[in-house]
Formats: sequence, C-alpha cells, structure tokens
Amino acid sequence: MDGGAVEQLLEDLKNSEPRVRDRATQSLWELWFWQKGATGLEQLQRSQELLETGKPEAAEQLLNQLIEQLPDFAEAWNRRAVLYYTQHKYTEALQDCKATLQLVPFHFGALHGLGLCHAALGDYRAAIQAFHEALNVQPYALINQKLMLECQALL
Repeated sequence: MDGGAVEQLLEDLKNSEPRVRDRATQSLWELWFWQKGATGLEQLQRSQELLETGKPEAAEQLLNQLIEQLPDFAEAWNRRAVLYYTQHKYTEALQDCKATLQLVPFHFGALHGLGLCHAALGDYRAAIQAFHEALNVQPYALINQKLMLECQALL
C-alpha cells in the first residue's frame, strides 16, 4: 500500500462515521500483519496459537526468531510486546512497543500498549502521554480516553 493510501486511512480514523473508522482500523491492522507477506502472517498466527494454547515460551521463541530474521517487521515487535505484557514483563513490553513505534510511528496498538506498560509500571504521566498520542491517531478510541482519565486520577 502506498503512502497516500496510508495517509487516507489515518485521516479516516478521525472520521465522524463509525463505519469509515472501523474500515480504516481494519485496513491498517491488515497492512501491519501482511507487511512481510503470507510467511510473516503465518508466523504471527502461529505465535498467537501457541500463546492461546498455553505455550508462551514457544510463542516467545518464535517471535524472537521472526524479529531476528525480519527486524523491520513492526507487527512482530508489537506481538512480542503483547506477549510480554500478558506475562507481566512490562519493561520488556515497553521496549518492544518503542521498537514498533520506531518502525511505524502511528501504530495505534503500540501507542496503546505503551500507555498500558507505563501505567503498569506506575509511571502515570508517561502513560497519559502515550494514551494522548494514541488519541491523536485514533481520536474516537474511547478506551484510550478512559485509561487516560484513570491515570490522571492516580496522580
């Protein structure tokens, strides 16, 4: 997908019409998951299956290999961040969110994850900033508004 199409999707995330926003959200997720073609997608799906069947170590090993082979595969970094977050490895998850954002600065999933990690580590100001940045990309994402308010209440 060319840069103009991505820019349009990012604009569509700000549209007042929910259908337009949902389509843009789905298209961006597809773009990120398919970044490395069918092979990359299959590896991401396999890691998710491993995680869902109670094999987080195998999922982590698969994602580590994928990142080593394809260090510019943003969604591999993001998926490993999700894995680490579910294991309460917040510092590791935070680093992987940052790696994702180095590759795709508008990755709203990684921005949301960054906020979750900061909040879990008790850094509520950084969490608020991350949720705010996520809202800049996806202003109708109510979860980020809610979490930002919750973090403000904890200050």
